[in-house]
Amino acid sequence: MSAWILLRGLARERRHWARLPDRLRARGLIEEIVCVDLPGSGEYAHEHAPTSIAATTDFVRAQLAASGRAPPYRVVALSLGAMVAVDWSQRFPLELERLVLINTSLRGYNEPFERLRPSAWPQLARAAWCWHARTRRRAESAIHTLTCRRIDEREADLAAWTAIYESAPPSRRNAFRQVLAAARFHGGRSAPCCPTLVLSSRNDALVHPACSAKLAAIWGATLIEHPWAGHDLPHDDSAWLADTIAAWVGNAWTVALPSASA
Repeated sequence: MSAWILLRGLARERRHWARLPDRLRARGLIEEIVCVDLPGSGEYAHEHAPTSIAATTDFVRAQLAASGRAPPYRVVALSLGAMVAVDWSQRFPLELERLVLINTSLRGYNEPFERLRPSAWPQLARAAWCWHARTRRRAESAIHTLTCRRIDEREADLAAWTAIYESAPPSRRNAFRQVLAAARFHGGRSAPCCPTLVLSSRNDALVHPACSAKLAAIWGATLIEHPWAGHDLPHDDSAWLADTIAAWVGNAWTVALPSASA
């Protein structure tokens, strides 16, 4: 039975998925759900993050093989993780059965000012400046402001995210190496061979939602936009995300509309 592989984005790790794995199971996804950290984050915070997406893909594949999990896989991936998923689908198409790509972008498809919105630069600079442990809460605050639109649990989020950092701190150097890998990655012109669902957030302040729309249009993939969430869609509305994935997998296109308020 194909496992679901969950891949997070820049300097984030498996614990940042929070409620999503449990919500996916509750929606009837009976396959194993495996959250894999990218090199330089989480379980692999001690590793040097590669400066290429291809090397990151190879690392993820090697970890799955070492754990005894064999393809084909189903992948849910966010942002940088979704670039890994695209590379994976283009270099090893027989290994992937389904793809869900969330708020991502690709060089060659999307403009630089869409891939990283200029309005995001001040918060990114603040996060980078406050990266280390003694100022970490400020860094997480900047990340939250930039990536999240749901703020009712902001203080709890900041406490949890700061604790995650303290237990497995990704280095600022590794974060920059991941940024370099993302900037250099040029997705091939071929569409993924497997069924692909592209999800975007209308209020994404980091990556313009036009990036997802362009990818879906060029590939002929299904595109669904969340009406109010930010870049971190799994944080802002994990229930909607789980409902949407489960409906797509079951070809049940009556997907419950998300709440209009955060």
